[in-house]
Amino acid sequence: MEQTAQIKECAHTVAGIVAHVDAGKTTLAESMLYLTGGTRKLGRVDHKDAFLDTYELEKNRGITIFSKQAELNLKNRKLTLLDTPGHVDFSAEMERTLQVLDYAILVISVADGVSGHVQTLWRLLKQYNVPVFLFINKMDQPGADKEETLLQLQKRLDGRCVDFSDLENFDERLAETDEELLEQFFETGKIRLEHIKKQIKDRKLFPCYFGSALKMQGITEFLEGFEMYTTVPVYGDLFGARVFKIARDAQGKRLTYLKVTGGVLKAKQVIGEEKIDQIRVYSGASFTSVSEAQPGMVCAVTGLNDTVTGQGLGCEIQAQTPILEPVLTYCVSFSPEIDIHEMYRKLSVLEEEEPQLQLVWQEETSEIHARVMGEVQIEILQSLIRERFGVEAFFTSGSIIYKETVENTVEGIGHFEPLRHYAEVHLLIEPGEPGSGMVYETNCSEDLLSKNWQRLIITHLEEKKHKGVLTGSELTDTKITLIAGRAHIKHTEGGDFRQATYRAVRQGLMQAKSRLLEPVYAYRLEIPSECIGRAMTDIQQMCGTFSAPEQEGELSILSGTAPVSTMRGYQREVVAYSRGHGRLFCTLKGYAPCHNEEEVVEHIGYLPEADLSNTPDSVFCAHGAGFVVPWYEVPDYMHIEGMEQESEEEKMLRAANEAKRAKQEIVRSLEDYEAENEELKQIFERTYGPVKVYRQDDEEQYQSSAPKGASTYRPAKKKQQEEEYLLVDGYNIIFGWPELNELSKTDIAAARLTLMDILSNYQGYSKCKLILVFDAYKVPGGTEHVEKYHNIYIVYTKEAETADQYIEKTVHAMGRKHRVTVATSDGLEQVIILGQGGVRMSALGLKKQIESAGHEIREMCTTKSDSGKVYLFHETSDDVKKKLDEIRLEKNDKKIDIGKQGEK
Repeated sequence: MEQTAQIKECAHTVAGIVAHVDAGKTTLAESMLYLTGGTRKLGRVDHKDAFLDTYELEKNRGITIFSKQAELNLKNRKLTLLDTPGHVDFSAEMERTLQVLDYAILVISVADGVSGHVQTLWRLLKQYNVPVFLFINKMDQPGADKEETLLQLQKRLDGRCVDFSDLENFDERLAETDEELLEQFFETGKIRLEHIKKQIKDRKLFPCYFGSALKMQGITEFLEGFEMYTTVPVYGDLFGARVFKIARDAQGKRLTYLKVTGGVLKAKQVIGEEKIDQIRVYSGASFTSVSEAQPGMVCAVTGLNDTVTGQGLGCEIQAQTPILEPVLTYCVSFSPEIDIHEMYRKLSVLEEEEPQLQLVWQEETSEIHARVMGEVQIEILQSLIRERFGVEAFFTSGSIIYKETVENTVEGIGHFEPLRHYAEVHLLIEPGEPGSGMVYETNCSEDLLSKNWQRLIITHLEEKKHKGVLTGSELTDTKITLIAGRAHIKHTEGGDFRQATYRAVRQGLMQAKSRLLEPVYAYRLEIPSECIGRAMTDIQQMCGTFSAPEQEGELSILSGTAPVSTMRGYQREVVAYSRGHGRLFCTLKGYAPCHNEEEVVEHIGYLPEADLSNTPDSVFCAHGAGFVVPWYEVPDYMHIEGMEQESEEEKMLRAANEAKRAKQEIVRSLEDYEAENEELKQIFERTYGPVKVYRQDDEEQYQSSAPKGASTYRPAKKKQQEEEYLLVDGYNIIFGWPELNELSKTDIAAARLTLMDILSNYQGYSKCKLILVFDAYKVPGGTEHVEKYHNIYIVYTKEAETADQYIEKTVHAMGRKHRVTVATSDGLEQVIILGQGGVRMSALGLKKQIESAGHEIREMCTTKSDSGKVYLFHETSDDVKKKLDEIRLEKNDKKIDIGKQGEK
């Protein structure tokens, strides 16, 4: 029975504080806690007693490394505050928190302004659709200019950033941000509170507050404004929760941090196959155990050991793939007495807690490689490993994480057929949009491969990161479509399609034109004007780009992109040559074609055919044993006909050649028509005796002179308005026409329908009565039945009666009274038809008749509308209907229709 989710309000609001490092984010959180009674003492980062910096490394370095939770009591509601890391190396920790926020508080230091990392945060908040309140901090510092800072926010972030701390002309300034608010302001002279709240919730308005978190200035006004202008979230009755963090407590117990997004979460509740033992609501380092968690609450639960970051529980969906990702890779080594395999297992436990840490086991070298965001993260990881496992880890110098994509479209084929196993997969591999990642689709007929097998193939495509063939780097920005596949009714197992799928991807990549991609920074360089020449020269040498320099006071601003590999460590050079006055802000923009691809490929020295765990070869079976076929020979062995990939020039040349051959074929067919008739006539005479064709006016003379016993072929006397019939052997024509024959291999029903449409349109031109006959003699208990399809008749024969038998019977009954033509490629059948008084036509002859009719229609039946447009009647009935519809729209005073018999 379908459940209807009832909506109810919840008193919990979840807000996260995000900022660039050293903007005063944690200090603001401390002030908010102190003013709302959450703490009795105002902690400070520099005093190492901040309430939310609970980890020893955080206290020592003065930065936030892990997101923390604090519970605040506002006047009319509860606020869960999540403090996130500000350092760029720990951006992944921050990003996973964004997915559970109702609102975000973006802290900006007035001294730093809108840095590159702030712009990255702004893009992330937009991506996750999080409403934003801005707090501009450190306004107590000398030179802080409120108006200039607000203009900078409006220019670099959004023009709808509005100062909410200044109530003078407040409604008028709000009205300038939106037409709806402007109209309301003109009507009433003010803007209602509920409309302001809705604009903020919809990210159409961004409140800005100014103050000093350290000196407690502007914090009270900010808290009052936050409570006034935020909307209370609503949730449904159906249980749902979003996992955003995995951690362990001091005793090593696994904690799953989640936000309840619907229903109620209770202790001892079973989720999947696991049961929740305890529900904890943390505030700083301490927690309170509760029996249930209401909608909107953020809590940590014990007892769930299989959860992962971003997972949706209950009715909640899976979170989207994180945007930020590591760009550096380091080799992790230990002292010789340490078991490297055991350490990899232990580090894998650490990896689930730190999503920004990606571990890769290199089988060839038996090495552990860690993918990280930056060098600061390396120091933190070393401390974590030392503290958690009691061993010292060493990280070699980092290298860039490259990726690969394809630049052309290819078909990849994978075949896996050892004895008693079978699977074949055909994949269309084509370039994707930059930044699109991997996209998987299916365009395979279920008549060829059942839906269950197709889903399994897509699952196998999604379950791993596919390697490219240039450097063995991860494949990205590529679309892979399943276009064909085959299974065995008895021998196919799920693992067979895994093997075939992986081999199809690699086989396609071996044929494709691959391209190496490298990570690229978007940078903003602020330097004294006298250093601008040096900076531009450096950027060019780093293979970077830059726009025209901008001037802000005594500083010149350069912005653009540059490869991560060349810009690493450039910050130190900027500080040196600008004597400490220059600043460089870098954010990862994404991946772009590598500037030194050949050099990188040669240096890495990856051999794709030697990578046996990612082989492009296929396995076939012969004489009861499997054998390996190299990837370049697989198309010669495959069981399903593949697609031929052509360039545009090849397509044009092929089309021209086909048109030329078609013209030559028509000429040849006309020349050979008489010879073909003569050959059939000779066959008939050998079977039934000589044939004498004569004129009707000398019939008596011929009768008297005809040899005794000779068969006489007399044309039927011409009747008034003689009816013409065309009988078509359906399957004979389908298998005789190359296009329909190809279609029938994939979908026989589609081939039938296509032939029916073609003949229906042809009947409208020829005016004959057209009967299309299909064999149904293998259908048990089947009876002969006739149905009308538009303007033609479709006959399905009865059980044990073939189409040939039905046609012979029909021609015998009608051939002496009507003109009957039979279209078939069966030579014997043509002879029999000729003997029954009918006219035979081959499958190729029928095709040429239809094509000729199409040409004549285009030449002779051209209709002009009043506007002067020309509409051609093409062969397909759908095109005819479409063009007629267009004419009807232009000529409302006239109605053009096509009768069922094609008479109009």
